[in-house]
Amino acid sequence: MPMFYYGDNLYFLVLIAAVFSFYAQMKVSGTFKKFSRVRNRRGYTGAQVAQAMLQRAGIYDVRIERVAGSLTDHYDPRTKTLRLSQDVYDSNSVAALGVAAHETGHAIQHDVGYAALGLRSFFVPIANFGSKLSWPLILIGFLFTGNTGHMLLTLGILFFSFSVAFTVITLPVEFNASARAIRLLEDYDFLDSDEIGGAKKVLSAAAMTYVAAAFAAVMQLLRLVALANRRSD
Repeated sequence: MPMFYYGDNLYFLVLIAAVFSFYAQMKVSGTFKKFSRVRNRRGYTGAQVAQAMLQRAGIYDVRIERVAGSLTDHYDPRTKTLRLSQDVYDSNSVAALGVAAHETGHAIQHDVGYAALGLRSFFVPIANFGSKLSWPLILIGFLFTGNTGHMLLTLGILFFSFSVAFTVITLPVEFNASARAIRLLEDYDFLDSDEIGGAKKVLSAAAMTYVAAAFAAVMQLLRLVALANRRSD
């Protein structure tokens, strides 16, 4: 099959990936909103659960802070800070406990030296550098012909691949953190058995966004490689 058609077919896959990403974002937002209205029976808040889980894991040097925004929760391994959004920090909803436990899972990953988290942290500056330079180089490469255009295009695709690698490496980190979260919520009886299902749905919806991002990035990379090969034919 000529590379022209191969590239065009990949374009449709890129569009499908974009639709998938949009659906994933709507899914996580809707699922979180649904279970944010369901209060856990024991009345724990997200911050309380995160603190208790850290202490039971023997971790005492991680700060827990509020952060502005919705679904902006994250763990920063550089400063050992677990940041919970307002909807999670003070909330006693099933959704809040699921998110708080997930972010605590990242802190535990960091404490035990989880290899995939270390690899992702290593890739952060590389991916940021690549994302800033990749598209300008790719666009300029398409404008130029000959060896100069090919070199710039190849360099841009190489930089873009750093960002793609980051999205792929993120997958096992997020899946593992969610698995830890559910296990801790069950083992420490923060949620009853009939409440765990809601937390699982919230974390599964969140995981879908990472899968969608990785799929979209890989499809875009393959299309760029196909277009670059077509230019060199």
